[in-house]
Amino acid sequence: MLPSPKRNAMYTIYAFFRHIDDIVDGDAPVAEKQELIEAWRQELDNIYDKKVPTTEIGRKIYKNCMRFKLPKEDFIQMLDSISMDLPDPLQAPTLEVFNKYCQGVAGVPGRLTLRIFGCTDENLIKNLSSSLGRALQITNILRDVKEDAQARRIYIPSEMLDKANISSRDPEAVLFDKNLAIAREELSKIAEEDYKKAFEYIKKLPKKAARPVKMMAYIYKRYFDIMKNRGWEIISPKPRISRPVKLCLLLKAWFGK
Repeated sequence: MLPSPKRNAMYTIYAFFRHIDDIVDGDAPVAEKQELIEAWRQELDNIYDKKVPTTEIGRKIYKNCMRFKLPKEDFIQMLDSISMDLPDPLQAPTLEVFNKYCQGVAGVPGRLTLRIFGCTDENLIKNLSSSLGRALQITNILRDVKEDAQARRIYIPSEMLDKANISSRDPEAVLFDKNLAIAREELSKIAEEDYKKAFEYIKKLPKKAARPVKMMAYIYKRYFDIMKNRGWEIISPKPRISRPVKLCLLLKAWFGK
């Protein structure tokens, strides 16, 4: 539903994110992963110094994204945050580290996205990307808690585990703790407040820029609501949204106020 230049820019941002995420999650030795991350810092230097990029994704970033004046610092922050799972996966980070992680892996892509969509209000970009980005990321974390634990990750902040009287920091032990629902509910409260803020900020966006943002927000909020309504003690199966419901949400985002 986006014009070709914006659509190609969005595809490129997603390709960059997935590529870095695949490096971090891959089976290569840690030293090799860290070397690849450092190589991407050099590639970003090439792109922004107007040198010839050495990778296909780098060339696409130069071709598809630079017209939207996307800051180099955002790509660097995204790179830093995705690689926070190196050398070891995140396990019960502090709330401060958790917020930094969410800002990098979700808030920064939100900032890039809003610029591509045509938003020019820097305060609005900052506030909306921060609130909606964290809400979306928490929704992912709540939805994927089982898979994350099996991958030796636990993204729920340590303060919330403590509040739920979960003393272990071993991901699988946390997964099977009877109080996990309490910790998940505590984390959900942050997302719920962020969704409320985000929907208020979305109202301030230009209509064309608001439509694709509302599409993402409505679908993720529906996943969140499914989990909340069935109870935070249920971790599987993951929530699903049927195609007809998705279509209704997309039409609501496109034609609604």
